[in-house]
Amino acid sequence: MTARVPPRVEIGGSPYEIGLQHGRLLAPQIVDQLSIYRELFQEACKFNWDTVRGVAAEFRDSIGRLAPHLLEEMQGIADGVCSHEIEGEPGVDVLDIVALNSRSEIALGQWDDGCTSLAWGIHAQDSRKQILAQNWDWREGVGKNLALMSITCPGKPQIWMVVEPGIVGKIGFNSASVGVCLNAIRARPISTSLLPIHLLLRIALECESVDAAIASIERLGGAASSQHILIADRDGSRGLELSPLGGIYLREDENGILAHTNHFLKNKLVDEPPWLSGSPIRLERAATICGQLIQELGHNRLEEIDAALLRARFFSDTTNSPQAICCSPDPSRSAKIQTLFNIVMTFQREKQPFAEVTFGKPGSGEESCVYRMPW
Repeated sequence: MTARVPPRVEIGGSPYEIGLQHGRLLAPQIVDQLSIYRELFQEACKFNWDTVRGVAAEFRDSIGRLAPHLLEEMQGIADGVCSHEIEGEPGVDVLDIVALNSRSEIALGQWDDGCTSLAWGIHAQDSRKQILAQNWDWREGVGKNLALMSITCPGKPQIWMVVEPGIVGKIGFNSASVGVCLNAIRARPISTSLLPIHLLLRIALECESVDAAIASIERLGGAASSQHILIADRDGSRGLELSPLGGIYLREDENGILAHTNHFLKNKLVDEPPWLSGSPIRLERAATICGQLIQELGHNRLEEIDAALLRARFFSDTTNSPQAICCSPDPSRSAKIQTLFNIVMTFQREKQPFAEVTFGKPGSGEESCVYRMPW
């Protein structure tokens, strides 16, 4: 993937206004995303777009019941896209946008995206630094559409995310120092009566703490599909192994570390067949690298761990390539999946939260420059 300058989009106002700005500012990217996912659904699931929209209609009803403000935002996105005249595009309505936001659920676990996430609470002499980070691995074609987004809504924390255009929630953090990462899980069942995972990511980012986010997710009934959200604030991290049948919450180890890949560690409530052979290997490799850093630096120097060091030592790791922490396309498969971006968020008391983002594979020499959020 060739590194490029991502759009930096600042939007705000009411839910509908936020969506309208999103749709207007990223209309070409949203149209391209719809084209990509039409092909993906047909290729991987044998679903035509009418079938996808039929399932999206079920999710629209659930979203309207459980998170009406986000359905308003999706309507705004659709209207914003339609305000542009884009050649060859037949028109976009809210069901198309709902389909993007529930893509993981509609696919019924048939897609094979990976990701490696890491939370590390580091204690210095008189302070604590919480790191939350991940490589996001997905289809190469999506990479060109990714954007950096800031959302301001009255009465809620300001949000900064790396987004797939058209989707209301993704990987990022807020002004209250609450951040989220995501690991896809392939398991059954799926429930259209609950909220898709990308909406739960957004709802978590509208909260002031990890505990408040967990309470919000529980109040809404949990997730429509099996997914893992790694969430952190200034005080620590939790791993939320969510499913329609219930959630299991993981805690940090004795070193303040919590890593996750693409299989559940403790949630045995769902049917999860083995599907991504590299996932356990990446998880073991994550533990090894963290152990090496602790041994090399000693506990007195762990505060030196930052985004640059993690990109160099952790997120650029190619052990077991192509299914490595730094993922490359597998030449034996038609699906071209690789690490599309890396994000490292840092939270500390009495300091503004921030993140460093690079697009492309860390350490490859082809990745982008470092982008900082807030910018």
